[in-house]
Amino acid sequence: MGKITAVANQKGGVGKTTSSVNITASLAAAERRILLVDADPQGNSTSGLGLDKDGLDVSLYDLYTGTKTVEDIIRDTTLPFLKIIPSNIELIGAELELTVKEGRETILKRALESVRHQYDYIYIDCPPSLSLLTLNALVAADSLLVPMQCEYYALEGISMLLRTFNLIRESFNPALEIEGILLTMFDGRNSLANQVSDELKKHFGDKVYKTIIPRNVTLAEAPSHGMPVILYDVRSKGAQSYVELAKEIMANETGIG
Repeated sequence: MGKITAVANQKGGVGKTTSSVNITASLAAAERRILLVDADPQGNSTSGLGLDKDGLDVSLYDLYTGTKTVEDIIRDTTLPFLKIIPSNIELIGAELELTVKEGRETILKRALESVRHQYDYIYIDCPPSLSLLTLNALVAADSLLVPMQCEYYALEGISMLLRTFNLIRESFNPALEIEGILLTMFDGRNSLANQVSDELKKHFGDKVYKTIIPRNVTLAEAPSHGMPVILYDVRSKGAQSYVELAKEIMANETGIG
């Protein structure tokens, strides 16, 4: 039964999509069966895995509007063990339509429950806002993975993030857990980055992943080529950091290490 993890942070530009694409690609490279759900209308996970987001015949929009089943919209990627539910700007329209639907916050949950047995891990790349799309993802998820850039505003955003997390638990999904806090775009030469890292570890303890994602130009280049970084340049620091993170995730699941 695949574990469902929402990758979310209400702040944009923290490496949420980069992490969604590269965690799932690295797990797929380890021959784990993976489904990535692109729940962001920007569709960056979709294009980051080489699909033409402007030329999609089906997408997550069709699931929310009830015109397609979840099986209809799952697509292959260049990695044999990695599938994706793609999205594009049409998804904004789904949000408007969802407001009048009964049981609107559980649509994604019900859809993923029907296919989760086919996967080892399901990841949902959420939009950078607390919208109905994000709510659907957090209601569907078993756990929450939070990418955080080590800057001052990351600390400022912690209380907002925890309020959202607690609200979802109290109202919709009491089983939701924090999977982990992932430090991204890290520059060890920056004293503020180290201070923020220390504060996050103080606050979240062992929920902060040991693997830290460095600031790396290759991670920024790979999406423009429609590739996860392990296919674009596997020897880069960015690629190796996500490979290490995938190992840490798998070890946490099995209790090894």
